[in-house]
Amino acid sequence: MGGHGGRARGLSCGFCRRSAYNARTMPGSLFPVLLAVHVVLALALVLPSILLPFALRAGGPMGLDGTSTSPIVRGLLVLQAQGSVVIGAGLLLTGIGLVSVLGGQLLSQAWLLVALAIYVTNLALAFFVQRPNLRRLVGWHGGDEATWRARARRQRYVSYGMALLVGTIAFLMSTKPDLW
Repeated sequence: MGGHGGRARGLSCGFCRRSAYNARTMPGSLFPVLLAVHVVLALALVLPSILLPFALRAGGPMGLDGTSTSPIVRGLLVLQAQGSVVIGAGLLLTGIGLVSVLGGQLLSQAWLLVALAIYVTNLALAFFVQRPNLRRLVGWHGGDEATWRARARRQRYVSYGMALLVGTIAFLMSTKPDLW
């Protein structure tokens, strides 16, 4: 550890500052773009699962044909159903790019490992809890609307938890605390 707040020598305080790692392989003007694309893709992968329960709240159950009159709901459903593979591949590529620019030592940072574990947990919630339950809500045909609203409320609670996890990741990424 160096004399810079306990961080490994060669890593700067912020991602965008020049360090021994990003100065050697990428022009300084491209690094912030790579980082921004990575963050946007990381958010795009989980945001539909976080936002859909709130977007559905106003509209109630979908029509019998499974369509919604809300362009926001339709957009989130398309992004969730068809964009995950492309977004995930882009996220993987930009993550590899960031590690290659900043150096493999970055992967030994405790704050990053904890943030990655939280992100994987959030993805698991999105794919194995939110998506199946949201599909049931979107495809709700007939039945009691009060039951639909109760189930939608439970999904919003899951969304609050997922949003808290995203906030925790943002905190870890911005402060880079010494965890152990």
